Amino acid sequence: MTDLASAPTWPAHDPGTRRWLPDHSRPVDHARVEQLLAAEWERFTSTTGASGEHNARASRTLPLGVTSSFQHWEPYPISIQSAEGAWLTDVDGHRLLDLSMGFGAMLVGHLNPVVVEHVERALKETGTLFVTPSPQATDMSERFCRRFGLDMIRFTNSGTESLMYAIRAARAYTQRKAIVKIEGGYHGGYDALQVSVKPALEDIGPADAPIGDVPFDVEAGTVHVVAYNDLGMLEKVLAEHGSEVAAMVVEPVIENLAIVLPDEGYLAGCRALCDEYGVVLVFDEVKTGLTAGPAGAAQRLGVQPDLITLAKSIGGGLPLAAFGGKREVMEVVVDGRMAHFGTYNGNPLVMAAAAAVDEICTPEALDTAEAINVRAMEAIDAAIAEYELPAHTVGLGVKGCVTWSTTPVRNYRDYKATDFAVAELSWLWGVNRGILTPPGLDEQWLVSLAHTDDDMGHLVSDFTELARALRG
Repeated sequence: MTDLASAPTWPAHDPGTRRWLPDHSRPVDHARVEQLLAAEWERFTSTTGASGEHNARASRTLPLGVTSSFQHWEPYPISIQSAEGAWLTDVDGHRLLDLSMGFGAMLVGHLNPVVVEHVERALKETGTLFVTPSPQATDMSERFCRRFGLDMIRFTNSGTESLMYAIRAARAYTQRKAIVKIEGGYHGGYDALQVSVKPALEDIGPADAPIGDVPFDVEAGTVHVVAYNDLGMLEKVLAEHGSEVAAMVVEPVIENLAIVLPDEGYLAGCRALCDEYGVVLVFDEVKTGLTAGPAGAAQRLGVQPDLITLAKSIGGGLPLAAFGGKREVMEVVVDGRMAHFGTYNGNPLVMAAAAAVDEICTPEALDTAEAINVRAMEAIDAAIAEYELPAHTVGLGVKGCVTWSTTPVRNYRDYKATDFAVAELSWLWGVNRGILTPPGLDEQWLVSLAHTDDDMGHLVSDFTELARALRG
């Protein structure tokens, strides 16, 4: 048994976030884990034949049979044919509780009636694409600037676009080229941000002096990789290279490694160091955004970056993203130091959806969803404690996860030390019982405005059943 009360201490997490650890735990029997995994994979393939057939057909014209590589898993992924509210229907006719919700893109729920009404009006009365200035885009720029505390904003169509232009804006503003990014962090497909995205440990050097891992197909430029929650490492890099660094790009809360929380004071320390060295601080809020609260993670955690990138939660399920921030940085678009173009930017169709999201995502509505999330995490905490599992829960806003570790995950190296075999079992256990979380081993869920306590009760009961099975 591991007694966590006598374990080494670690820094407190940011008070705007949630993490719970049990007082003690017992290791799981990995022979039992492998036995359960084998049974669950057999159950999966025996009940999802139509998904298998669909993937075989799709693979003839779509690489891996999917439209985005993260959707794929072996032997094949579940194929979904319809959705409403918090629920999906797959091609085998099974109903599944959607706890992925497009990583936040479906924060307001599938086919939300307010979104449908606004979008139908655009389709039938307003129009879908003008490629001119429009009152709709101006209105949403004003609303989002008020909501997220921005001086100026530009719309794009994806998180990747927003991050690319944020970096280009920082370069134009500082007249520098290099960037700093977090080891293990994911920020879309722009070349400079493909460095050290979930790299193999053998490729990235020691923890106190990480080496950037650059895929062969990437032309990254100069990228300095630092560990999350390590201000000393950031200060060392900036002391040596600060005069060359245009921007530091960081998710205020990392959400591609399950959920990794900032230590108390870490983000403020990043802000201070960027100010000291004249570096543009970019918060990637593509995944946090409204899922972190009504004004995003920056407002919730009390640290204002120079630029923020947004996507997913602001679009109600339509492809909408944005970058914005301080006027002095965004002025590079005004005076031509950086050109920003895009045929579909701020088109009336997505602006209609954005207006609906802005109406729906009131503080009260998001507080209600967050309370449902917290109650679910508290119930899972009780199961972890009862069965003395080597796990803990982490949450931010309407997102939560179970992390299979007895100690906090504070950076990428900690994440790589978690128990991925049990994480795979936990994810597959849910899939086989009608609960869909993102594929992979990150075990993150999202409570949308369409979810109820009863819906989350399915997650709690299935997790408790898994805990019982693990103890055999």
